[in-house]
Amino acid sequence: MAILLDRDTRVLCQGMTGWAGSHHVAQMIEYGTQVVAGVTPGKGGRTHLGLPVYDRVADARSETGANASIVFVPPVNAAAAMIEAIEAEIPLVVTVTERVPVLDMVRVRDALRGSGTRLVGANSQGVLAPGICKLGVMATGSERPGVVGVVSRSASLTSEVVAQLTEAGLGQSTTVGVGGDPVHGMSMRDCLELFLADDETKGVVLIGEIGGFEEEEVADFIAQVRPAKPIVSLVVGIHAPRERRMGHAGALTSGGSGDAAAKAAALERAGARIAASAHLVGRTMAEALSGGR
Repeated sequence: MAILLDRDTRVLCQGMTGWAGSHHVAQMIEYGTQVVAGVTPGKGGRTHLGLPVYDRVADARSETGANASIVFVPPVNAAAAMIEAIEAEIPLVVTVTERVPVLDMVRVRDALRGSGTRLVGANSQGVLAPGICKLGVMATGSERPGVVGVVSRSASLTSEVVAQLTEAGLGQSTTVGVGGDPVHGMSMRDCLELFLADDETKGVVLIGEIGGFEEEEVADFIAQVRPAKPIVSLVVGIHAPRERRMGHAGALTSGGSGDAAAKAAALERAGARIAASAHLVGRTMAEALSGGR
């Protein structure tokens, strides 16, 4: 089964009436996702994409039964949108918005404490349960239902790995883009815990990159629990120059920390299998699941 999403997921979109929200929500609907409402302050009472638009998340949830939200709100107002969804007790919030100010995200993290909300992002490509629900902006076409969970900090590499897993006949149970901004919601460790508890997920791929300490934290967790499920990891940015941001706001090696080689070494010591190259992730997982080296 999938994590985070299922066939009963009912989605509202905060910022649906903007271009990005309109474009991607239309694709989500086409995929089969149950999008039930939009939220744009000041536009309540209208319809957009054939769906009702509300001024407030609480009203949208009350009237439609929405249990997930996707946020397409510009960075300056994105934190307020996330906090509104948290206060409305939306169980799952996925935020696509990139480069939300760090201090704003600190406020969001504070709002999450003690709440029943799981936040994916900001700067997330979303969550995809193949054939069940698409909540995000990821490309589709190569994904297939299967047994491998994918946790990633990189949107483009997620698409590559999904294609490899499908070609290997493994498919995916769920893919989760945790987000590339320095402060965000669910971590790689949080996602791994959910995958390890899911009986239908037989293996997990972790896609990391330079910057931050998430890969080291998930390595500590792997070393602690010694999971029976194989874990394959790819950490990119081996040749990235120091002190230079590489794409994502959080992809920055600074002060001797956050480099790709150290992250890969920590994961390997913990027991994860390290894919030698980006094009070998699918093959490495296939070998791990078959018991080979």
